[in-house]
Amino acid sequence: MKYSVLKRVEEYLREFRTISTAYRVEDTIIKIVFDRDETLFFDMRRGDSYIFKKEDYKRQKIYNAPFDVVLYKRFAKSKLLKVEVLEGNRVLRIEVDSKSSYKSQKSILQLEFTGRNTNAIILDENGVVIEALRHIDSSVSYRSVKSGEKLKPLPPYEINEKEDIDTGDIKEYLENEYQKRIKQKVESKKVQKIAYLDKRIKKLQKIQNSLSNEEDLLKKAEIYNYNATLILSNLHLIESYAKEVQLKDWDGKSVKIELPKEAKTPSQAANIFFSKSKKLKQKASSLHKERENLKEKIDFLENLKRAVKFAKDEDELNILLPKQRLKRKEKSDSNSYESFYMEGYKIMVGKSEKGNIMLLKEAKKRDIWLHLKDIPSTHVIIRTDKQSIPDEVLKFGAKLCVDFSVTSSGVYLVDYTQRRNVTVVSGANVTYTDYKTISVKKE
Repeated sequence: MKYSVLKRVEEYLREFRTISTAYRVEDTIIKIVFDRDETLFFDMRRGDSYIFKKEDYKRQKIYNAPFDVVLYKRFAKSKLLKVEVLEGNRVLRIEVDSKSSYKSQKSILQLEFTGRNTNAIILDENGVVIEALRHIDSSVSYRSVKSGEKLKPLPPYEINEKEDIDTGDIKEYLENEYQKRIKQKVESKKVQKIAYLDKRIKKLQKIQNSLSNEEDLLKKAEIYNYNATLILSNLHLIESYAKEVQLKDWDGKSVKIELPKEAKTPSQAANIFFSKSKKLKQKASSLHKERENLKEKIDFLENLKRAVKFAKDEDELNILLPKQRLKRKEKSDSNSYESFYMEGYKIMVGKSEKGNIMLLKEAKKRDIWLHLKDIPSTHVIIRTDKQSIPDEVLKFGAKLCVDFSVTSSGVYLVDYTQRRNVTVVSGANVTYTDYKTISVKKE
């Protein structure tokens, strides 16, 4: 973070009088809304911290760590007292007065853009640490950051920046800064995530290609059944110790049969052949279902890959394929639906007809159900927990419905309503009432 840019941000923030809300939207990113409608994001990533503006940042989850509780409690609905950049340091201090039900209390959010020591620290008016994004022990640094301890000031130093940045309109600069940084990062993440999905698809395709042929299995089953029947019909002609027999079938044709080594009698040999025939028939009948399941999984991953490819920004990528999903065990592939999380809301997408049926059964009355208008599609459920769904979550749910239902680009209509307005006719076929419609453009 350039010192000259930080000074321009300081100048810009002095125009505001209040902070409406403050909370984390990602592990290292803090969102602060000034005067109700002016939003800045502070990315406190070690070695790559910066400030940016963005209209809609999709929050993947709600953070409830002690730092987040204190941040919201002390800075949401607070009066902005002072904004300053410390002389000789890339440190932005935001001082506020927040009125509780008992008294007003002054708090300072100290944002330190200091390379590998980057941190966000909440202080009281005496400079004592209340909470911090990163707690630092005295055993690893001369400057500890611990709750209840007074924070040592950073010694100032001469800042020599190679070039003075002409920020122009600071708002426009911060918006462009995000776009410039994120473009390369998004493309790099896309390559990584698509490679991961390709690996999973390739693994499933290998299993698919290794499946036996149903016709071959049925033919072999018929031969075993034929041999067993022929042996039973000629038990009186077969020696009990025989390893193979030459028998005449019902058309008078001579048939040579090698008896199973484990069979101790001709009768037992016939039973073994019958058993093998039955198993092969069962395997052949289950192969169709297994092949269908594999195809559904591959199709879902292909749709997910397409959604990743056309994701507009990093937060959308993180929702589609978060780090946790990259690490989880492959056995989760057996799930009939996939879950995505945005702004703390759970969005579930059916992977197949079975998944759609399961979603309809598991959804609560006030959950939101989405489906393509007049077109067969996957079912999508947004878990509400009796809360109102934000428009951006609703729109993203509609986008997922389109992404996982159709492959052609175009404009699609997605109907949505509460689950209690959806009546199951049979399986995943439904009728519904009291619905609204969202238009979604697919790339």
